[in-house]
Amino acid sequence: MKHFLRMFVQVCLYFYCKCLWRCLKFVVRKLTGRCELQRICYNTKPGAARTMKIEASLKGSKSKRLQTSVSVHPDAIEKTIDDIMELKRINPDINPQLGVSLQACLLQIVGYRNLIAEVEKLRREPYDSENLQHEEMLLKLWKCLKPNSPLKARISKQWCEIGFQGDDPKTDFRGMGLLGLYNLVYFAEWDTEIAQQVLSDSLHPKYSHFSKAEWEKKKFDKAIGYSFAIVGINITDLAYNLLVSGALKTHFYNVAPEAPTLTHFQQTFCYLMHEFHKFWIEEDPLDIMEFNRVREKFHKRILKQLQNPEMALCPHFAASESLINM
Repeated sequence: MKHFLRMFVQVCLYFYCKCLWRCLKFVVRKLTGRCELQRICYNTKPGAARTMKIEASLKGSKSKRLQTSVSVHPDAIEKTIDDIMELKRINPDINPQLGVSLQACLLQIVGYRNLIAEVEKLRREPYDSENLQHEEMLLKLWKCLKPNSPLKARISKQWCEIGFQGDDPKTDFRGMGLLGLYNLVYFAEWDTEIAQQVLSDSLHPKYSHFSKAEWEKKKFDKAIGYSFAIVGINITDLAYNLLVSGALKTHFYNVAPEAPTLTHFQQTFCYLMHEFHKFWIEEDPLDIMEFNRVREKFHKRILKQLQNPEMALCPHFAASESLINM
């Protein structure tokens, strides 16, 4: 009985708040002469703060046309903007900037949904050793990371030198599919110097970024390394979950002036890989068994940063410099 009453009260509160909110919006529109979309665009600066408010407003609208506007095809966005202006009885000649602002927001909103679909497709595609393109990408990863050490054979213990678990890397891509390989290759190819440094540091963590005096002061003399490639696949999983959960909206809406793309996602992976490497060394784990603890702590740190609507994961290396300038 108590459970029923609790549910009943929650339902009543939901409808009360919903009706109250609609009444409040009606009153504000009458007082200001502007609909909610206009107020958001005129009172909120471009970026995540504006786009996320526009997205919430459209999704929460009682109009099905407005609700579905966040999932239209990119080619239909201009017509969708016209439909919104007509539905809201907004004269585009008097409010020309509104259409431009709404279009920018919808490009980001629709682009984010499409990016999730693209990333999910790569994640679901398994590595196929019979696929020439897959094999070429894998060999490119080796050449970028170990340019002075030729790979003696496709099946080789040498793969352990860049952090794979066995003599055939294909088995390590099962969790993230081709997405893990795409991210590792992007990092190694477009930010080669940093990728090689991170690889070296993962093998010899004691000699990274700190002087001998700093190591002694911080008592890092027993620093533990990690498997570069395996951690890269794991960080891919972290980036994937941030994307699917919507946490990365803050970052992408602040750095991509239009639709976020796979390149934006890969640049974000590079940033996360670089930041996790520094975080691992700072945490100074006792052994590799602490990896999940360190990863979870790092995950919470990134989530906290992304709760700030003005947050952009500002990178510190070449692969992602374009994020700051967009």
